[in-house]
Amino acid sequence: MRSMLPGAPWLLAHKSMLAENQPRRVSLYGNDYVLWKDASQKIHALPNTCPHMGAMLSEGWCESLHPAVSDTSGIVCPFHALKFDGAGCTVLPGSEKKTAPQLQPLELIVQGDFIWSYGGHEPQRPIPSVMNEIAKTYRFIGHTADCSVETELLPMLLNMHDYNHQNGTHRDLFRITQVNFHQFIDQGHQSHAYFDTPTESYRLVEKLRKPDLFLLPETIQAHLENHFPSLVIFHGEMPLGKAAQCHFFVPEAENRTRTYILLFGQAKHPLFNLLGKTYLNFGKVVVEQDTDILGKLYPDAPQKIRLNNEVGMDWVKRNFADFPEIVEPNLSKS
Repeated sequence: MRSMLPGAPWLLAHKSMLAENQPRRVSLYGNDYVLWKDASQKIHALPNTCPHMGAMLSEGWCESLHPAVSDTSGIVCPFHALKFDGAGCTVLPGSEKKTAPQLQPLELIVQGDFIWSYGGHEPQRPIPSVMNEIAKTYRFIGHTADCSVETELLPMLLNMHDYNHQNGTHRDLFRITQVNFHQFIDQGHQSHAYFDTPTESYRLVEKLRKPDLFLLPETIQAHLENHFPSLVIFHGEMPLGKAAQCHFFVPEAENRTRTYILLFGQAKHPLFNLLGKTYLNFGKVVVEQDTDILGKLYPDAPQKIRLNNEVGMDWVKRNFADFPEIVEPNLSKS
């Protein structure tokens, strides 16, 4: 359990990721839950195991709890059609009396469209306020690349903060040739990294065959805003607008980590809003490339070589080892 950092806040979902009255399974700290959004936009979460015979509630459906109140729904077990409300209570067949809670709801902290949880553990770190700030100043574009990766949380975070892997892992499509690292600012559980990555140009005929390539800059200027352990924000400045590409991480189990992207934008030109799906696709490619390389590593191999600019990985290792404490920041570099 220590490897999953109990007491950290995790963003389980953005409300847009939940279709109304459609159950969804989510996992956290080795436990499965069923998550659903009713017609009033209220979010509910229960353990995913029916207390009768263990059916997965996420394989069931949602129904109104009261005929006269259609905007409040419960989850229905797919095996024997037992209906549970958000408190985990049900009404047994042949009875008109609601039972005591049979399932312990997962405590959620819903801030606007963001659904956070500590997974039943005592909070050790506050929920980062940055997502509320982004939601106020940026337009939400969408989500993408929601997947589970067979890796522990630490290797996932090390990969995201390995600034030297851009011209290897992300060479395909982006054709990154090198990484010019500029600055790392260490602020404890928050940090900022600045670097740029020159790319090889596509030929005109290649761009005409795939017009999305016209949107790739000759040099990708990166500002990564990091909030340990669950969030990395890529701030991108483009001719048509600004983007905040937010990468989230959730420890589903000891050896399985979920990741996904929420994309926000500020348009400088109306065309920017029409290109949301293209920018989402670029983010999806990044996650697919990271996922692919994580499956090609020997996790226990000793590191005999150290590269320049591994300061982000050192930041992760220090915070992981000392969590929930914040030791004196000492990794700032220019």
